[in-house]
Amino acid sequence: LMNFMLWMPFVSGWISVSGSESNTLEVQTGDEVTLLCSNLATSPTQTDWFRVVNRTKPHCISSMYGSNVSTVSLKIKQVDLSDSGLYFCGFYIKTHTVISTATYLNVQVEPEGTRILLIVSLGALAVFFMAAAIVLAVKIRQLQKGTAGLSFDNLGSDELNSAALKFLPKPIRNRRPASERQVETHVIYTASR
Repeated sequence: LMNFMLWMPFVSGWISVSGSESNTLEVQTGDEVTLLCSNLATSPTQTDWFRVVNRTKPHCISSMYGSNVSTVSLKIKQVDLSDSGLYFCGFYIKTHTVISTATYLNVQVEPEGTRILLIVSLGALAVFFMAAAIVLAVKIRQLQKGTAGLSFDNLGSDELNSAALKFLPKPIRNRRPASERQVETHVIYTASR
């Protein structure tokens, strides 16, 4: 907990607020943050959220009028470094604004260790994929050398339009005796355009 002292300008003059009901919230850039504030009012009233940066004067960043709820909230989506500062809410009660919970929002850039881990991981993945590509290239080259006799690189378009088919032997079924039956085992058919 940190102690704080604020001087705030209002229509009726300057209001001094001091207290120790505050906390520090540390977040990373890009995070979504919801700040909570205890409602001090007992009836519907004007509620304002203020922000103080570098101990300068407070700026009203949100204002609303609403029913009596126990807690009000301020949501900040995708915080960045410029969102760092002291946030607090105030409730207009009777003739002046009463300040409630204060939160110091400390926005930090992604930790250096995380960035280094990410770079190392991406580098390792790149090395893995390069090694895999080299292994595949070597395998393809070995397959090409092993099938050199079956290479179609030097064939013309007429030769490529031909196809040779070899059928498995099929017994000839007829009524001849088994000793007279013949099986053709080496038949090759070719077709071309």
